[in-house]
Amino acid sequence: MNFTETITAPSTQSFAMSNSRSGSNATNLADRMIEKLRNRTAVVSVIGLGYVGLPLVNVLHRGGFRVVGFDIDTRKVESLKAGKSYIGHIADDRVKELVTAGRFEPTTDFSRIADVDTVSICVPTPLTANREPDLSFIESTGQGIAPHLRRGQLIVLESTTYPGTTRKVLQPILEGMSGLRAGTDFLLAFSPEREDPGNPKFSTSNIPKVVGGMDEASGRAAAALYEFVSTNVVPVSSMEVAEACKILENTYRAVNIALVNEMKILFDRMGLSMWEVIDAAKTKPFGFQAFYPGPGLGGHCIPIDPFYLTWLARRYGMNTRFIELAGEVNQNMPRYVVETTIRGLNKFGKAVNGSKIGIIGIAYKKDVDDPRESPAFEIIEELLHLGAQISYHDPHVPKMPRMRKYALTMDSKPLTPEYLGQQDAIVVVTDHSAVDWEMVVKHGKLVIDPRNAAGNVSGPKSNVIN
Repeated sequence: MNFTETITAPSTQSFAMSNSRSGSNATNLADRMIEKLRNRTAVVSVIGLGYVGLPLVNVLHRGGFRVVGFDIDTRKVESLKAGKSYIGHIADDRVKELVTAGRFEPTTDFSRIADVDTVSICVPTPLTANREPDLSFIESTGQGIAPHLRRGQLIVLESTTYPGTTRKVLQPILEGMSGLRAGTDFLLAFSPEREDPGNPKFSTSNIPKVVGGMDEASGRAAAALYEFVSTNVVPVSSMEVAEACKILENTYRAVNIALVNEMKILFDRMGLSMWEVIDAAKTKPFGFQAFYPGPGLGGHCIPIDPFYLTWLARRYGMNTRFIELAGEVNQNMPRYVVETTIRGLNKFGKAVNGSKIGIIGIAYKKDVDDPRESPAFEIIEELLHLGAQISYHDPHVPKMPRMRKYALTMDSKPLTPEYLGQQDAIVVVTDHSAVDWEMVVKHGKLVIDPRNAAGNVSGPKSNVIN
């Protein structure tokens, strides 16, 4: 059997035959699960209490459910038990409500899986050093669930991954270690997480939720669960379609961001403002969607997910040249920011070596406290390598956390006229709303601004390079 045959999603006819072979087991399991969900007697759970899992806990709790939250990080669990939030857009007061209401229990004890009816898995899916999918968190989570899996439960994977992961990676682990069969003894589905931190227009509850089951019954049960999460549940025909949906969404963004990043470099050489060009182009009421350049991609999705797709394509004998080129362009942007800083300092007769450079923003995105995959770390590391003296300010990240690939330790500096005046250059990585950009432009000697954060600042900006 070749690889294509092992990963291609079963047809609708295959689903029907499979459901027929298992008799009415799956249908009965789904019907009972839906009844328990709708009368709020189901105990729901979330594995992975991070930037996706904790907001999901919050919404499920508001839906009236008892929620058990699992995480292997004891610090997170203890913080939640103490009523303390570690995610900026979920306040301490809300975490206290979760705990004191008596319907939320954070724990590291995976034996509690046996006590719940649904399990939503929200664990990381990073890349290896060779830019290949790292499914170790999904695999270890499956191994943690399986010994405690019981008949009638619903398991839903939310972690972003390539099509076929739920069926070909997670399902065999659950079945092999538990002795139970998906579609006969328990229900299995995939529903990709969709979060837009820092955007007040969208929350977990008003972002449409795509749901795909391993069979019709699993899909119905998962859709019933997520009716309490989102006002718009979008059922699809299979887990593979749901998995591919998320990969497509993020690859679309990565490719379009790469396009404007490359055009920005060209227009810089031509003496044109990319920002003005985009403003002009987006007046067209059809056929154009505005994407914006920046210092590089960040967050857990856009810098990672397209590489899941390119890896999968190679297994099918294809090279996704378009996607790989976009990845190359985006990966080069931190270096372009460093080169722009070098050129800017040269105009003032300064070398990078020995210069004081202040970084504004190490979060990957405006108005969030999440530094995962932020281009700030690569920029800082390169500038340090060139001999610069680096400090940073970020109103949302007071202390630089240890990252998977970086071990930098710094504390955020207060952003004052004195601090700005002491720096030979200011490099804007994240355009947080809380930053006084008028002050930055007024007191910064040289401002490297790849986010165009100073775009709305009035007055002369001869010291700004964007």
